[in-house]
Amino acid sequence: MSAFSQNFKLGILGGGQLGRMLIQAGIDYNLPFAILDPDAHAPCSTLAEFHHGSLTDYETVMKFGSRCDIITIEIENVNTTALKDLQKAGKIVFPQPELIELIQDKRLQKKFYVDNNIPTAEFIITEKAADVRNHIDFLPAVHKLGKEGYDGRGVQVIKSSSDVDKAFDAPGLLEKLVDFDKEIAVIVARNTTGEIVSYPAVEMMFHPTQNLVEYLFAPAQISKDIEKKADAIARDVIAKLNLTGLLAVEMFVTKAGEVLVNEVAPRPHNSGHQTIEANVTSQYEQHLRAILNLPLGNTDIILPSAMVNILGEPGYTGDALYEGFNKVINEKGVHVHLYGKKTTKPFRKMGHVTIIDEDIEQLKKKAKFVKETLKVIA
Repeated sequence: MSAFSQNFKLGILGGGQLGRMLIQAGIDYNLPFAILDPDAHAPCSTLAEFHHGSLTDYETVMKFGSRCDIITIEIENVNTTALKDLQKAGKIVFPQPELIELIQDKRLQKKFYVDNNIPTAEFIITEKAADVRNHIDFLPAVHKLGKEGYDGRGVQVIKSSSDVDKAFDAPGLLEKLVDFDKEIAVIVARNTTGEIVSYPAVEMMFHPTQNLVEYLFAPAQISKDIEKKADAIARDVIAKLNLTGLLAVEMFVTKAGEVLVNEVAPRPHNSGHQTIEANVTSQYEQHLRAILNLPLGNTDIILPSAMVNILGEPGYTGDALYEGFNKVINEKGVHVHLYGKKTTKPFRKMGHVTIIDEDIEQLKKKAKFVKETLKVIA
């Protein structure tokens, strides 16, 4: 067995909350990090060697990557040409640049699912808004931007011909509106030797207008049959991608009992925050294990959990104040994570709260309490 060396620098493209939690996990392994982010005051800016610059500019990414030995991401909107050239120059890049490129474009994602017999909703590729008007018979549907949509942005529900003015006048896809019972996610990890582990499925609840995850429960309240289907699909996706790292696979469970892949993210994900307290190995440690080709960690649930996103309250912009903070942290089994963002604005992700409890009903009550009590104002 070879000795574990820390004589390398691990670069992260993106210095947001996901990068922050990656650093927190890496501290236990004494890993040296460098961060690149366009925000000089990003959540990671005070935690590691920090470089201020664009993630999409070729020269900036090349210069940053040349200082690192291993490079990973916490956001997909990065310059993949630079990452490919860094890989050619001998740098280790995980997830692989060509896979980041594929996942950056939802249209390529969907084609990949079809080509690889991965169940997904029916869709039509669109180039401009007029294309949606030509497919009125396909409605109701969801129109998604091909690139750069995230956190609920770049997604429009088009129920009928009266909604077609919402369509994006840019390359995208029109996806059949799924009559789903639940939205779930399964996080899987794969290292370079091909070892794969998966986390138990979680059940996600979304904000009705912002398309952001408001809270989730783990494990998902689904049948054993659906659980097995979802796990098999997630493992199939990461294996067919041949991806090294972490992959969050978001899925619909239809009322007919089908499991359909919605989207994937090749990095730590909002649907795995609760693993820090609730699972044997957090998703952040798991991502580091995978890209360093270490044995993958145990994913068992220690206790059932809920996760509540802390979002900026509507109507408030400015220096963040956390109303109800003392009340929330006084609750047993409640763990607050603040992301180090000084200023708040409506629906900005400012932190998350994990709740652990053996009793599912108590979890639901505490999640409701946290959501109603902890408010980010200015």
